Amino acid sequence: MALPVAGIRLGVAQAGIKKPNKDDLTVIDIAEGATVAAVYTQNAFCAAPVHIARAHWLANARTSRFWLINTGNANAGTGEPGMAAARATCEALAGLIGVDASLVMPFSTGVIGELLPADTINAALPDAINNLASDGWPRAASAILTTDTRPKLVSRQIDVDGKTVTLTGMSKGAGMIRPDMATM
Repeated sequence: MALPVAGIRLGVAQAGIKKPNKDDLTVIDIAEGATVAAVYTQNAFCAAPVHIARAHWLANARTSRFWLINTGNANAGTGEPGMAAARATCEALAGLIGVDASLVMPFSTGVIGELLPADTINAALPDAINNLASDGWPRAASAILTTDTRPKLVSRQIDVDGKTVTLTGMSKGAGMIRPDMATM
């Protein structure tokens, strides 16, 4: 069971990136003022979304408001067209929500060497936004899968100075090259 985390909402849609009628697009809305942490790959070869997420992270004093995750296409090895496609999806989500595009962090996972279908993703964004909910964790954990056989999702509650703190997390990855970071 996934427990909601105050200030986090997740919305999922079917963009048809990998297969028709399959959840493959996730939007995560993080409440303004929330503390956010990030770790980036140390690999010299980075996909377009990694470069853009890193730039957005630094432009906003190491914070973000919206995460845009697609599966079925890694947008890796796509050069400047891939950068433009990732930027276009950030701009589309930002425009629909009314924030600066630099507050959107793009994440892509899937096939390497194919250009991200930005128009397809942008067309599905309204559905993902309409589905934003604090209990969207299970559907989102399934939507981010690529070659995984099952979603990875866990929740715990702990007491900190008399207050209940909820921790809920999800990850993806199967058969990754290195265990020190993989695509978690």
